[in-house]
Amino acid sequence: MTFDPEQLGRSKADLARTLRDMRRRAGRTQVWLARRCAMSQTKLSNIETGRIIPSLVDVELILRALDAPSELVAEMAALARLANTEWQGKRASWRRGLEKRQTELAGLEAEAATLRYFLPAMVTGLLATPEYIRASLGHSPVDISKTVAKKLERQAVLHDGTKRFTFLLTEQAVRWAVVPRTAMAVQIDRLISLSCLPHVRIGVIPLDTPLTRGPMNTFTVYDKRLVTAETFTGRIVFQDARDVAEHLEVFDLYERHAVFGDKARDLLREWAAAYRSESLTRQRE
Repeated sequence: MTFDPEQLGRSKADLARTLRDMRRRAGRTQVWLARRCAMSQTKLSNIETGRIIPSLVDVELILRALDAPSELVAEMAALARLANTEWQGKRASWRRGLEKRQTELAGLEAEAATLRYFLPAMVTGLLATPEYIRASLGHSPVDISKTVAKKLERQAVLHDGTKRFTFLLTEQAVRWAVVPRTAMAVQIDRLISLSCLPHVRIGVIPLDTPLTRGPMNTFTVYDKRLVTAETFTGRIVFQDARDVAEHLEVFDLYERHAVFGDKARDLLREWAAAYRSESLTRQRE
């Protein structure tokens, strides 16, 4: 699915207005349509006024009840999918304060029971050392001190035994030198330590793993209801069930090719040792 980020806000208003106009043209009342769709009149009213965004299922129920033609059903389904997508630009985050984004993420993590993180390029803040976090935020043109503190606070969620975490990291993500060699070894040691928590699974995908699908971007799946995907200029939030399902399929593909447990820890120890060896060699030089 492709879209213009500026179009997202308009799509929500367009969807609400179109559904309302369709009902009126069909000569149906909200009471009648709500009953046919097995939803409350209050919910239907909120959909038609744009106060809530209908799911794709809601839209399909309404369209079927109004006997909409097939070409309109396809058009409205695409609009509903777009309306359930949110764009959060980096510049807007800088203006608001990056620490506010950390509060939002903490809220998502608090609500979810099963969290899946696909990390093809770098280590996520939940798994990072303080030095790694500070370095990873070095490109931000704002004060990062509060953001670093918030990221470290968020790490407490990893010790909540009621949740289940799965982190998939490519070898590149683990070994990308965000900090000096000795600090990278310490960062990898942290991954080894966290992988021993009973409710935290850390899988790694070595570079020589045969895979025909390239790791395009970082994304996180919260239960089966929401996905956030990272880009250079911001993040996309998907709430449509089909988008969530497609990201889960991608995650499952990479999970089947990852190594976990002792095998993963052996690889991580090997990579940490390589960084320590390189550091000693450079010191001697």
